[in-house]
Amino acid sequence: MTKKSIKVSASILGCDLGNIESEIKRIEKAGADFVHFDVMDGVFVDNISFGLPVLKSAKTKTDLSFDVHLMITEPERYIAEFARAGADIITFHFEATKDIKKCIEICKKNGCKAGISIKPNTPASEIFPYLGEIDMVLVMTVEPGFGGQGFLYFTLEKIEQIRKRADELGLDVDIQVDGGITDKTCKEVKERGANILVAGTYLFKADNMTKAVELLK
Repeated sequence: MTKKSIKVSASILGCDLGNIESEIKRIEKAGADFVHFDVMDGVFVDNISFGLPVLKSAKTKTDLSFDVHLMITEPERYIAEFARAGADIITFHFEATKDIKKCIEICKKNGCKAGISIKPNTPASEIFPYLGEIDMVLVMTVEPGFGGQGFLYFTLEKIEQIRKRADELGLDVDIQVDGGITDKTCKEVKERGANILVAGTYLFKADNMTKAVELLK
């Protein structure tokens, strides 16, 4: 199995949004690699988060890369706008679009890395045909929509299946995991082949965020 360096993407869904600039500085200082930016439309998931104006503003506060997770219907309508607003990586949901290839194409055309996200009950095999065209697969290890949920252990098999398939094809694909990631669950996902760990609640509620990042890595 391919071993890749472990990176941490800090989900600002778990931060104090009233002090977003200082929270992003805290992420930077703690040694996180990315800012994870969850976009929810209240349609694809039963929650609404934040969108383009917040991304544009937050992007000016840090040099960290923004890892934007679109939990929205028909993401092809907005990918280019999120790229222009400052996204460096965009993941869209397999389940949210009828045109996967178009979404990938828009990401690339607008200078973003492209990723496909899959919900816990979506088989890993569904995204195998696209592995050669994308930079990252995001395996949701909770149902998307709300932070602070418990880790779903049955998703571990999918991480392993995706890493195995990528290795068979000789592809250097990142596997990101999001949902219930802590210093305990991170061991399991890393063993299965994940290399980018999204953490929100765990990081922002830690007594020492730097230590928390180190434990994840």
